[in-house]
Amino acid sequence: MFILSCSCRSASQSPASMASRSGRRFFLNLVAFVCLLFSLCDALSPQNCSKNSFLVDFESDFVMVQHQLRGTIRVIDDCSFQVSEFDMIEGADVHWWGALGDDFENLTLGFELSEQKLNRTYRNDSLVIQLKKNLTWDQIRVVGVWDKPTYSDFGHVILTGLANGTSDLPPAPSPDSAPSPAPTSQNFKALKNRVYEQPTMFQNCKVLSPEYRLRWTLDPNREIIDIGLEAAVASLDYMAFGWAQPGSASSLMLHADVCVTGFTEEGIPFADDYFITKYSECLLSKDGTVQGVCPDTIYEGSDPVGLVNNTRLVYGHRKDGVSFVRFQRPLDTIDQKYDVVVDKNANMTVIWALGLIRPPDALRPYYLPQNHGGTPQVTYGHLTFNVSEVVKECVGPLEAKDTEDQDIIFADGKTPLVVLTGPALHYPDPPNPPKVIYINKKEAPVLRVERGVPVTFSVQAGHDVALYVTSDTIGGNATSRNVSETIYAGGPESEGVPASPTELVWLPDRNTPDQVYYQSLYGQKMGWKVQVVDGGLSDMYNNSVVLDDQQVTFFWTLSGDSISIAARGEKKSGYLAIAFGGGMINSFAYVGWVDNTGMGRVSTYWIDGQDALSIHPTAENLTHVRCKSENGIITFEFSRSLEPSCKGGNPLCNNKIDPTTPLRVVWAMGAQWSEGHLSERNMHSVTSGRPIRVLLMRGSAEAEQDLRPVLAVHGFMMFVAWGILLPGGILAARYLKHVKGDWWFQTHVYLQYSGLSIVLLGVLFAAAELRGFSITSTHVKFGTIAIILACLQAMNAYLRPKRPANGEESSPRRVLWEYLHVISGRCAIAVGIAALFTGMKHLGDRYGGENVRGLNWALILWFVMGAFLVAYLEHREITQKRRQRGLGKGNWVLGNTEEDDSVDLLHPHRERESQQIDRMEVQLEPLGDR
Repeated sequence: MFILSCSCRSASQSPASMASRSGRRFFLNLVAFVCLLFSLCDALSPQNCSKNSFLVDFESDFVMVQHQLRGTIRVIDDCSFQVSEFDMIEGADVHWWGALGDDFENLTLGFELSEQKLNRTYRNDSLVIQLKKNLTWDQIRVVGVWDKPTYSDFGHVILTGLANGTSDLPPAPSPDSAPSPAPTSQNFKALKNRVYEQPTMFQNCKVLSPEYRLRWTLDPNREIIDIGLEAAVASLDYMAFGWAQPGSASSLMLHADVCVTGFTEEGIPFADDYFITKYSECLLSKDGTVQGVCPDTIYEGSDPVGLVNNTRLVYGHRKDGVSFVRFQRPLDTIDQKYDVVVDKNANMTVIWALGLIRPPDALRPYYLPQNHGGTPQVTYGHLTFNVSEVVKECVGPLEAKDTEDQDIIFADGKTPLVVLTGPALHYPDPPNPPKVIYINKKEAPVLRVERGVPVTFSVQAGHDVALYVTSDTIGGNATSRNVSETIYAGGPESEGVPASPTELVWLPDRNTPDQVYYQSLYGQKMGWKVQVVDGGLSDMYNNSVVLDDQQVTFFWTLSGDSISIAARGEKKSGYLAIAFGGGMINSFAYVGWVDNTGMGRVSTYWIDGQDALSIHPTAENLTHVRCKSENGIITFEFSRSLEPSCKGGNPLCNNKIDPTTPLRVVWAMGAQWSEGHLSERNMHSVTSGRPIRVLLMRGSAEAEQDLRPVLAVHGFMMFVAWGILLPGGILAARYLKHVKGDWWFQTHVYLQYSGLSIVLLGVLFAAAELRGFSITSTHVKFGTIAIILACLQAMNAYLRPKRPANGEESSPRRVLWEYLHVISGRCAIAVGIAALFTGMKHLGDRYGGENVRGLNWALILWFVMGAFLVAYLEHREITQKRRQRGLGKGNWVLGNTEEDDSVDLLHPHRERESQQIDRMEVQLEPLGDR
């Protein structure tokens, strides 16, 4: 404290003595103030801290876990450490953290190391950190950066087990036990000054563009260079960097040796050596030549010993919306044809680019970088580069605008969300347990729900995972940690297995916060975020279904003679397309995409082939068109009439939607779309495996099975019955009565009953495979009528009246029966043939008409031939009867025990006249009634 003195001035004191006394007091106060400053500095200085720990002078890099944390730690003494080149994106409540291990359980049971908070974004900072009072290095195995509200590990350094490069750490102790001392082995003492480098740390860094950085470390002794490419780009974008051909003054990309890096759709990094021969996508000609931006191995075929592809992937990760890939290549190269030799002491020209990449497919099993486009020095560029120079241009972490890479699932209130568990491969917020929650086969996705729309979970994650929706970040029953939480749905009873799932229904209301979490009641950090938004598509449309593979949701509302449609992808893409048809070929497609200006568009097409030239724009009249991309998720909407207005010959005339008929819908996604000329780069990268039959009136959908084998068997059986057996039976009764005996009658009966049996078996076969029998289509209506007539024919034959005795007139009942039998039989054949042709049309509408047209012509030819045969036999029959009447011959019935059904029922008077002219009959055996 300051020492202040005061005195009262008497009247007898002179001004000189008063001035002298006042100066003395000021000097004493100044001395006291200086002593106080020295005492404070002495109390705050670390000079009293010893250096007895084996960790003193230990140095290592931080492991980057998230928030783009980088830096190097060095232990100064027993109570402090220094962090240099420290980068970190700001968090919520971040602290220096100590733990006994780097696993999930040990880190969550950790403790604060220092009173100092990390409450901002750090950019290449240097810090000296004092350990808390009474805390020593013996109690610390891991030094980390920890965000307390989210239980998130931003990065850490392991202080033990460094002799073999592993962390042989004991299991997490109980909260009441004291931490065990760290080992003090001699080998650790020998290694304490070693720098343990992480793959995210380099000696040099250069800024290529605001979103793209180049890092490198040169090893001149081994003649290799490690290169790290880092960019704030989308997860499906590539990062390319390489050397231009020495001596190139222009067209620097031609004959350049570049490395193309990126991530697969499964999140696996790759780095491949490419050679550029043309400004185009890699194309393989029919003669075997290769041109474009192609991998080195494509030019030379296989590369079993790695002589062509001399780029070796070292490490890669995708964190905080930033892609990072580290690879290694030699300065010299054996492959003089496709690789450029790097002179470590020379200034050389290098090129770089960012852009979309097309995944491999069956035809081209390699990644295809698309044209980067964009602005120079932003998405592509070149510069002069010397690998031996020391460059430190990168200050601070690279921050992406879109940091969320997790899949997003939209709960529509109709389709249950299947909850399972699986291995933690890409959990978004480490540390985490080895097993996490999967929803609809996606690992810990972001779940987006709408207020007022019920969400149904089908919990099948096992009896040890009870799903609940909570306000707590990590779940696992916050009350056990003395933390308060609000539970919105679920609890101990919300657990089940696939054989016996439990249904959990949750209705978010207006009081539900914008963000909550789905977690397990029995384990921490197994789930992830739930984003609660105000009503959207589910409220705007009456119906919705999830299409094949659960990657696209289809919404619709019928209104009079129009329909409003919306489609929303469940994963990030450059465009989203839906099509009405059995596949993308011979279908009408609607493509939603966002152009370079950020404007959403919906384009319509008719597709009649597999290449880009087969995609034909259509001027379909769409209204209420909207399209947007939100975090890479495409959503588009439009309205259209059920029957488009068009002129004859326009393919658009076939784009009709019948609400009473199932609408077959397929989908596709890709990296890039354009309004003008389309090329191979616009082809999709992922598509639905099969069509979904959307029942517009019912508001439901069902997966379309490939029923062509079933329908082929059904159709063949019906052709045998209605095209061969049943017509053959009629022909036998009509034209074979001149044959001796009753062979014609037996043939007639056997063929008719055989045909009827095959018809019934074909109907049962189709109904069993189609899981039902519905009289909706024209084909089914014709078939039903034909089957009824055929069955009535069998009953009619069984109930026929007696044949009149020889020479007697037929009774009226007999004559009526003969007319009914003949007419209904011929009608059954006519309707059956109509059912055959409508069945072919139904098959063509369902699976395309390419093969059906040929079958239709074959069927027509078959029945035309049958018609000619009938005409010939009828002509022969009439000619024979006329000849017999002209010669005056009688009717000889030789061995015929059945009635003569050859009577022409259409002209009965002719037969009666014939009987009056010639009544003589010779009966060789008695006629008996059947």
